[in-house]
Amino acid sequence: MADTPFKDHFSKQAAAYQTYRPHYPEALFRHIASHVSRHEMAWDCATGNGQAAHGMVPFFDKIIATDASEKQIEQAAPHRQIEYLIAPAEDVPLQRQSMDLVLVAQALHWFDWPKFYDEVRRVVRPGGLIAAWCYGIAHITPAVDTVMNYFYREIVGTYWPAERAHIEANFNTIPFPFQRIPTPDFAMTAEWKMIHLAGYFSTWSATQRYKEAHAADPVDEIRADLQAAWGDAEQPHTVTWPIHLLLGRI
Repeated sequence: MADTPFKDHFSKQAAAYQTYRPHYPEALFRHIASHVSRHEMAWDCATGNGQAAHGMVPFFDKIIATDASEKQIEQAAPHRQIEYLIAPAEDVPLQRQSMDLVLVAQALHWFDWPKFYDEVRRVVRPGGLIAAWCYGIAHITPAVDTVMNYFYREIVGTYWPAERAHIEANFNTIPFPFQRIPTPDFAMTAEWKMIHLAGYFSTWSATQRYKEAHAADPVDEIRADLQAAWGDAEQPHTVTWPIHLLLGRI
């Protein structure tokens, strides 16, 4: 059994996570699936609210979606092709060589990598695939970006867990001991009003840690500046997040 402690930064805001997190593009899932020879079983590790699992449903017969957070699993939308299990990344109740693909969306930086990679090699069929990706801070408009970056670095910056540095490095600092497959650039986009961006800030682990330390909402410190930069709060803006994908053959 794995003895790696679970770093739970998201259970408290699981409902907000379901509401305010952006959605991955269909092109990302299609590209990943195109590199897999069999499309029977996929494992979505650290599924959170099941977003990546749902994205891969059109391409696989069944998805096993695991997460160590019971509250996150409770927020996940059910689907007849998805089976949700509560389990840490490093110790999952999956049979040996039963999976064709492993997905890890915005979570690889939290894992005990040697133990997780051992588990990947155990459960994935030879020639199978692992796809892990992350996205960092968004781009909206120059004025809004300035306020958002100030919030990210100056207001809640000291409250980011150390693992956040791997996101800022686009996962280039994480060992990935598999046969790398070159990938094109991907991005997420959304049309958001200002209230949605503020809600998204509430899902950040640093925001939650700030609230615990100060019993106050750090978003309040930039709300006026955000309003000024945004303009009409009811006017949607295009929000874009670059995606950084690691794709490897087992």
